[in-house]
Amino acid sequence: MTDLVQVSTATETRDQAVRLAQSVVRERLAAGAQIIGPVTSVFWHLGEFGTGEEWQLLLKTRADRYPALEAHLLEHHPWDSPEVSAVAIVAGSERCLRWVAESTEPA
Repeated sequence: MTDLVQVSTATETRDQAVRLAQSVVRERLAAGAQIIGPVTSVFWHLGEFGTGEEWQLLLKTRADRYPALEAHLLEHHPWDSPEVSAVAIVAGSERCLRWVAESTEPA
């Protein structure tokens, strides 16, 4: 099975999250997107402590597609320096993992 990752990022609004999710799935950079929110974030940013609401995106893709997905997210994200991180998917149902791998096969 191809190495797979789950990628996460967040946006300020639901509409931003939906647009970003649609663009990466349309380009087959992610098999699917889940949008969760609003979530409360507590953080340090630019030397200041803050709390705010965000909409989290969870994206599943092939590890070899991660660089293109990251580049797309950084280019189309509404924030100048968004969090984009990935964790390995170490286990999952065979049919689901096959769907992720097949759905993100480059055209």
